[in-house]
Amino acid sequence: MTSDPRFPGVHIIPIHGKSPKIDDTAFIAPGCSIIGDVEIGAGSSIWYNCVVRADVFKIRIGERTNVQDGSVLHCDPPRPNDPDGCPLIIGDDVLIGHMAMVHGCTIHDRGFVGLGAIAMNKSVIGSDAMLAAGAMLTERKVMGERELWAGRPAKKLKDLSDAAIAGMKIGTAHYAENAKHHAEAVSEAMG
Repeated sequence: MTSDPRFPGVHIIPIHGKSPKIDDTAFIAPGCSIIGDVEIGAGSSIWYNCVVRADVFKIRIGERTNVQDGSVLHCDPPRPNDPDGCPLIIGDDVLIGHMAMVHGCTIHDRGFVGLGAIAMNKSVIGSDAMLAAGAMLTERKVMGERELWAGRPAKKLKDLSDAAIAGMKIGTAHYAENAKHHAEAVSEAMG
């Protein structure tokens, strides 16, 4: 385990010769574990007690994306019957709600994963699409752009309005700003 003075109270763990790469402008809250082949882009935030575990394959998180408290991010490796494996690829300006589980899927720019939702291997959340709170997007299901899916298993409910998409953009901006305040508070508290 390594200690990074930029992120006090965070467990940063290299494994299999791969170390996390975290942009200087990202906020990683205390209690998080960031493991292995992880890249986190500028202005992104990983909130309290999240696990981002890339021990068997890669996890990529874009810019200004937020992963809220208690979420779990993982992936699956390439295998003989699946040479591409299941990396976890998350775009820019994505919102991932509290206690979500995203595993080996792709979330395009401005995608939204609701509280406690699950996105499984090889599933896809399109740009400006929303996976509702508590929903489970099963393997290989593909959500189109601007779609709202809900349920277990998740199914398309409707297309999102411009107002709903504007609301998601406000959420992204809120978390980017709030992360700056938390970074200052953590720095002062753990000084």
